[in-house]
Amino acid sequence: MSISLRRWLLLVTALLGLFVGGWALAAPHYWYDSFPGAGRHWLPILGPYNEHLTRDVGSLYLALVALSAGAAARAADTYLVRLTGAAWLVFSIPHLLYHALHLAVYPPWDQALNVVGLGYFVLAGAAMLLPLHAGPSPAEGGRSPGPDEPAGR
Repeated sequence: MSISLRRWLLLVTALLGLFVGGWALAAPHYWYDSFPGAGRHWLPILGPYNEHLTRDVGSLYLALVALSAGAAARAADTYLVRLTGAAWLVFSIPHLLYHALHLAVYPPWDQALNVVGLGYFVLAGAAMLLPLHAGPSPAEGGRSPGPDEPAGR
């Protein structure tokens, strides 16, 4: 994976996390009643509203956003990017598994959207674990690494 692709993946993941976490933290009851938006209502069918749990979920997403944004700023830092991927996986795998085991309460379209939406975070976290591809050397038409990019990592 290239540094620019890593950065793009981290930023997209951070933006998606910001959407979920920012909304849950800023307007917890509205988030609970309206998530994921567009006229869909995935949470009320799973149980009663709990402000504490809703705010905790929002804070967790925002913590992962902070880590992802920091890793995007240092996308050449393999350790930091892999740590970020591992953090997303620790959260996202059990989250996806829970929802995958409770899809029967939703119509087919919402079942698919649940799996795709939650699956994205699992796939993104796994992709963050991929090694950095050095790319072509400057002599082969590539560019020299920037100041925060290690050569040949």
